[in-house]
Amino acid sequence: MKKIFFVLSLLQVCLAATAQETVPDSTDVFYKHLQLNEIVVTGLAGDSKMKEMPAPVSVIRPADLNARAGGNIIHAIAAEPGISEITTGGGISKPVIRGMGYNRVIVVNDGIRQEGQQWGDEHGIEIDGAGVHSVEILKGPASLMYGSDALAGILIFHPEPVRGPGEFGGSFSSEYQTNSGLLAYSLAADGNIGGWLVGGRFSDKYAHAYKNALNGPVANSGYRERAASGLLGRNGSWGYSRLRFSYFHLTPGMIEGEGDNFGYTPALPFQQVRHFKVVSDNTIHMGPGNLKFILGWQQNRRQEYEESDQEPGLDFRLNTVNYDLRYQATFGNGWKTAFGLAGMGQVSDNLGDEYLIPAYNLFDAGLFATATKALGQWTLSGGLRVDVRWLHSKALPERFEDFSRRFPGVSASLGAVRPLGEHFTFRANVARGFRAPNLAELGSNGEHEGTFRFELGNKDLKPEYSLQGDLGLDFVSKYVSVQSALFISRVDNYIFAARNGQVSEEGLPVYAFRSGLAHLGGGEVGIDVHPIHSLHLSSAFSCVYAREKGGDDLPLIPAPRLFSEVKWEITHDGQLFNNAFVSLNVDWNMAQNHFYAAGGTETATPAYWLLGASAGTDLFIKGKTRLSLYIIASNLADKAYMPHLSRLKYIGIANMGRNVSFKIVVPF
Repeated sequence: MKKIFFVLSLLQVCLAATAQETVPDSTDVFYKHLQLNEIVVTGLAGDSKMKEMPAPVSVIRPADLNARAGGNIIHAIAAEPGISEITTGGGISKPVIRGMGYNRVIVVNDGIRQEGQQWGDEHGIEIDGAGVHSVEILKGPASLMYGSDALAGILIFHPEPVRGPGEFGGSFSSEYQTNSGLLAYSLAADGNIGGWLVGGRFSDKYAHAYKNALNGPVANSGYRERAASGLLGRNGSWGYSRLRFSYFHLTPGMIEGEGDNFGYTPALPFQQVRHFKVVSDNTIHMGPGNLKFILGWQQNRRQEYEESDQEPGLDFRLNTVNYDLRYQATFGNGWKTAFGLAGMGQVSDNLGDEYLIPAYNLFDAGLFATATKALGQWTLSGGLRVDVRWLHSKALPERFEDFSRRFPGVSASLGAVRPLGEHFTFRANVARGFRAPNLAELGSNGEHEGTFRFELGNKDLKPEYSLQGDLGLDFVSKYVSVQSALFISRVDNYIFAARNGQVSEEGLPVYAFRSGLAHLGGGEVGIDVHPIHSLHLSSAFSCVYAREKGGDDLPLIPAPRLFSEVKWEITHDGQLFNNAFVSLNVDWNMAQNHFYAAGGTETATPAYWLLGASAGTDLFIKGKTRLSLYIIASNLADKAYMPHLSRLKYIGIANMGRNVSFKIVVPF
């Protein structure tokens, strides 16, 4: 670890040494575009305007993130159309995009893909939500820029923009939730000293057992989360160079449906999850474009304590090195291009005395090229990528076999966008995605304590290949805006775990990984009506249909959902109470009667609706925002409900009951 950190630091100093003058950072202008409705997002060939993207993209702005409550960052964004979450209590959520999750969704943070052993059902995302400035969601196969695994899409968590020359500041934020007694605070400060960048953040969060109308307090559902991060960097006329480092530590209780621990400190069984990360992010201006180089190292350490709070049973350690070298340019004839090489290497070890997956080594590399071109009123985008992943599973006597696999893959995309008159925009995209099976799917052989089952892998699994088509039609006028997107997808060798009817020696049901040909389809429709400037009536509907060819419905597919909100933006006049608003929303999750019933793997889920409300304001004094206040209430009717994607549904535990969150943000 010290050697890797030294190499990254040395690279940082060398690139920064030639700096002469500072230049604006691309993220500094990101939200200026928001004001002009010209939102800039990560495109196939670098930054692009959202209206030019052929595939569905959405952006969650900082103000919207602040006005949402959640025990973790995934829960905070799960209200977006097409986005769902696999939940384990209040502290752990896994993202799902259009019915696909786990290794089919790539999470990008600090410029690299987050690698935290996301194959596990109860493995959340090791990211400090307080340090997330905005979120970008790309729906559909996105393997061109990130390689294997982006079959469903990408979540990109953007850090806070760096400050301009001579600017210093920071913020303090705090939150309290009534249901779980969640207490959280975060303190950040950063500055720009003549082009030299420095910054840091510390966050702390802890919650006791949450409660609901069915179960009362849920034993051992408390958790503790602590995170720290820092930034060192240099802006210059040549570009920029930044070194980001972070530490994340989560201690969640493992909920088993019994026990008498309802406090802030988890009791046995519990987990210790630590995630370390160092990323060197560098951009050099060259000719008509930029040469970008990112090198990152991250270590995920996941320990499960079952019999003793001193010695873990399961103990996984995963080291990952990410690399990305690309050139992005816009030429005089209107061609916007990007090409490069990107991939990662991994070493995973088992350090405990219990085992679920084998230790392994992994390396992959991908060559890609993309282009965007405006032809009259049409904007065309496309690209091609070739990947190879090498994987070696290490033997363990009487438990795991020694085997090696090579997974080649080809990804491609072609899309078009065209305005239709003054108000309409048409989008179309077809993409081929690729995902290599992970080690849990290939080599599992053991009790998965957090999921109440015994898992068996299949080393003969083949890679997943998807072919997906997307169609979109947007309408924007003075009083009404509508966004609609439809998709249909075919996935060869779709991999999932199903009960095989056997029972392990420990008395747990046995789940074996298998694959088949899958068909998925669905979409999202959102409408916002604002008859007057300050009043917004909005609704968003999303649904996914997924079925194995000639077989059953696929598992872990979210129910159709309708989210409606009435929001009154009271003031935007720069007076004492500025940007004040109140809102009322209804979240209707329809019945999920399309489920994977074979072997009793899943059961139907009845419909439920949740009532929520929120209010907020900035205190604007002497030309500056001095304080922001938010009150967010969820499940006001105190419904006892179990989402289809809740892991606790199968032990009879409902999600959180009525909850009111109080948030404060103080910039300085």
